[in-house]
Amino acid sequence: MRETVVATVGLGANLGDASATVRAAIAAIATLANTELLRASHLYASAPIDSSGPDYINAVVQVRTALSAPALLAELQTIERAAGRERPYRNAPRTLDLDLLLYGDAHISSPALTVPHPRMQQRAFVLLPLAEIAPTLVDAAALAAVQDQAVHALGSQKLGSDSNLSRQIGI
Repeated sequence: MRETVVATVGLGANLGDASATVRAAIAAIATLANTELLRASHLYASAPIDSSGPDYINAVVQVRTALSAPALLAELQTIERAAGRERPYRNAPRTLDLDLLLYGDAHISSPALTVPHPRMQQRAFVLLPLAEIAPTLVDAAALAAVQDQAVHALGSQKLGSDSNLSRQIGI
């Protein structure tokens, strides 16, 4: 078996029951082969950026995985397709968007995958939930740079990663 790495995934949805879709995606990520869900942020609401449609529901999770970065990306895209994800045009509203933000300390640049995610430092809807679950990965200057973006946590219950995960995320 491959050595494991901690990977960070951003989740977002703004079509249909976006909260339920993001929760279901977190549950699906938790069941990936050779992958363990370590942490999940609260859900956050944010206005679309460079897009239209309803507000997004976002979250960030960290996993420990033995999957390679391309294999993890492929699994995330399978979860997106299962949720009805279509890609009619850039930044279209979506039923589910899963972004591989970080894959350990790897730097990957290929036609299919760029890690670290190239726009994560520009997005409050990524940085706030990331700071919640992995504060050492987000610095104050990055948070200050996105402070004008309207993002807020929904509810007070953290999704977590303990044995009660299924109950916590409502599945």
